[in-house]
Amino acid sequence: MSIKMLGRGLGWMIVAMLLATNLLFGFKLYSQETASTERDDAYAKIALFTKVMEQVRAHYVDVGKVSYSNLVFSALRGMLSSLDPHSQFLDETGYTELKDDTSGQFGGLGIVVGMRDGYLTIIAPMEDTPAFRAGLLPGDRIAEIDDRIIDIVDQNEAVKKLRGAPGTKVKLKVFRPARQEYKTFALVREEIKVPTVKDAHIIEDGIGYVRLTQFSEPTADALQTALDSLTTNHLKALILDLRNNPGGLLTSAREVGEKFLPRQSVIVSTHGRSADDVNILKARGSVHLTNFPMAVLINGGSASASEIVAGALQDHKRAILLGEKSFGKGSVQTVMPMDGNTAIRITTAKYYTPNNRLIHEKGIEPDIVVPMSPEVWRKIAQQRLEPGNAATIEDMSDEEKADAIPAGSTTLRDIQLERAVDVLRGIMTFTAQNSGHNNG
Repeated sequence: MSIKMLGRGLGWMIVAMLLATNLLFGFKLYSQETASTERDDAYAKIALFTKVMEQVRAHYVDVGKVSYSNLVFSALRGMLSSLDPHSQFLDETGYTELKDDTSGQFGGLGIVVGMRDGYLTIIAPMEDTPAFRAGLLPGDRIAEIDDRIIDIVDQNEAVKKLRGAPGTKVKLKVFRPARQEYKTFALVREEIKVPTVKDAHIIEDGIGYVRLTQFSEPTADALQTALDSLTTNHLKALILDLRNNPGGLLTSAREVGEKFLPRQSVIVSTHGRSADDVNILKARGSVHLTNFPMAVLINGGSASASEIVAGALQDHKRAILLGEKSFGKGSVQTVMPMDGNTAIRITTAKYYTPNNRLIHEKGIEPDIVVPMSPEVWRKIAQQRLEPGNAATIEDMSDEEKADAIPAGSTTLRDIQLERAVDVLRGIMTFTAQNSGHNNG
């Protein structure tokens, strides 16, 4: 190679290096300028907020409404609620009530509410509570509380109005979409004590039944106690009833789900805002009951943690799901404590089943659809609480009675539970026959 060619090559190399240096320098300046612009924009908006707040404080007619805490808290509520129906700013009272919820005891009416289609909707009334006894149903939309129309800016504010000291009264007006009618209920608040595991017993021939009313801190231990009792009574198959279970703690859902799946089985995954923000929760622990058939009952009042457990057992083919499609509340809210014993509750991820099915606004579809109206389910639950009470069926329609009550009887039929028993009976018979053939 000639010296001239070498010099020309070296010259092009220097030019390329200079261009690369200029590009890097330019990109750095652009990045700094962009970041500076974003910072300036944030500062400008904060300055605007402060200016508006001071103008409101100086000129608004009702002086009692313009304290700094009232204005700032209201702004925070609006900011969080504008993101989605489940994100909230929690003042000191709201934060305390949230912590009371997860401990399984609080004062109020006994209903779990959520946003659906832009309406504050009852997900499920808890059994043997004022709301349940009065006849409130899953899907009822709360229109008024104490004659005041609910303006849904903050779900937490409405929940506050529903709660109060035991013995105090509250009036609710709800819209029932299934019948296109408004109904008014006068209720008296009570101290709500929520047992999470109910009705554990053997139905017949080793087919056990247990019902979970919610997922709170004590649920997994209480369920294990019930399962131990059923096992002592020769458990051969299990029906897990999650109907009208509005959910609760993610940790509780994991602890319940892992009881019925092999260790390291995926129970649920959460997907956050970025592609690598994925958290996979797998079965842990030492107790894994995998040696008997299972059926899980779900309906439109089954939400959140109920959907996680049902979806996991369905995807792993550990259980057959019967009933109706679940509610579809599958977003993850993280509670972040703030100053002054306040907190924010913000949606940070969404739930996916082991087979990567999105739960949020989709729900879990049962393997076997067995329709049952919320009215009939409520009457069945009521009759369990008050055995032999024929008054529970008086306000049912003829069509509902035909579906739920055998001829000549005053006892309601739980057709979803009956179908689950039939399915498990068939599985047990088939397994026994195959085992006999294999042994022969």
